[in-house]
Amino acid sequence: MTETNYAKGLEGVIAAESEVCQIDGLSGKLYYRGYSIEELAQHSSFEETTYLLLYEALPSKAKLEEFTARCRRCRDLPPAIQDMIRHFPSAGSPMELLQSVISYLSSTVEHKIQHSATCNCRQTLHQISQIPTVLATYQRFKEGKAYLESRPDLSPGANFLYLLRGQEPPVEEGRIFDACLLLHAEHGFNASTFTARVVASTYSTCYCSISAAIGALAGFLHGGANERVMNMVDEIGSKENIEPWLDKALSEHRKVMGMGHRVYKAKDPRATVMERFLEELSEKIGDHKLCEFLKQLEKSFGDHMGKKGKPVYPNVDFFSGAVYTILGIPRYLFTPIFAAARSAGWLAHILEQRKDNRIFRPKALFTGPDPRPYVPIENRTSNTDSSVTENNA
Repeated sequence: MTETNYAKGLEGVIAAESEVCQIDGLSGKLYYRGYSIEELAQHSSFEETTYLLLYEALPSKAKLEEFTARCRRCRDLPPAIQDMIRHFPSAGSPMELLQSVISYLSSTVEHKIQHSATCNCRQTLHQISQIPTVLATYQRFKEGKAYLESRPDLSPGANFLYLLRGQEPPVEEGRIFDACLLLHAEHGFNASTFTARVVASTYSTCYCSISAAIGALAGFLHGGANERVMNMVDEIGSKENIEPWLDKALSEHRKVMGMGHRVYKAKDPRATVMERFLEELSEKIGDHKLCEFLKQLEKSFGDHMGKKGKPVYPNVDFFSGAVYTILGIPRYLFTPIFAAARSAGWLAHILEQRKDNRIFRPKALFTGPDPRPYVPIENRTSNTDSSVTENNA
């Protein structure tokens, strides 16, 4: 393998074909199976978009009704999973809990067919339907509240807020949060989706693939940015402190959270939609402070980077944390909510991988030592030739 074939982090490498998602990073456009994210957010729902991702086309009214009913029947948690949540170690994270729940579902008798390479993962919607219930139940138990059954008459977004609060949310709040799930449902070959496809390429189960994807998303380079945006807002404190904070942060080469994206060279279209949701919720509660703060931060940062000839734009995380905050969602649930939404895209990619499968087996560019003889331990003077010590191994 020559050096010209090497791309660190697989940057620019085409590893597979996909019909699921198209991203036009230069123009700031995102499409799920040809449909723009703006139109889907305005006209569709998370359940209909999930159907689109899994079945490759928008459903008829009858098919959507059947699919919706099937999804909502899967929402509630069996007693064993409720017990798992109730007794999960307090030091454990919600992401670790999700991995445990997915693994539990994989081991149940009725899902053993998932070990077959020809299984139809479209029939197992627990990964998509139950993750929001797991998260809401986790929060309820954390607050000392009892388990609450789902409402089949509510959308996934509205039902999550209902479980979280114990009362039905206003219609507009349920609609907005449902659209938030839709915005995060799919985004091409990101780290967690690629992880799901790699595991799926071994013909492991869809549950194992999604569990692995959750593990990838748990890493701070992939998930958690919207939580860190809100921490940054707390650190800055006020609109008046934005400029001095930016001056100091940029002089120290600190990252401004929620700004910039690996793929987009224009404003993330999901950020534009999320910004409208933030404006709508701010108007509803009669408090525009958070919205105005973020808009000022966006403008000030844009001015700073524009002067350097390096325009940087907000990504979806810049506004989503504020939306979730107004909806009363704790920050430590922000990344798990990402997983709840992205499970639809993960499953779509698992299905696509199996259609024309080839196990992933990339090469590595070896940069280690030349072949050398083994030295018996009594003849070794020291281990100073190692660059790894016990302290940093």
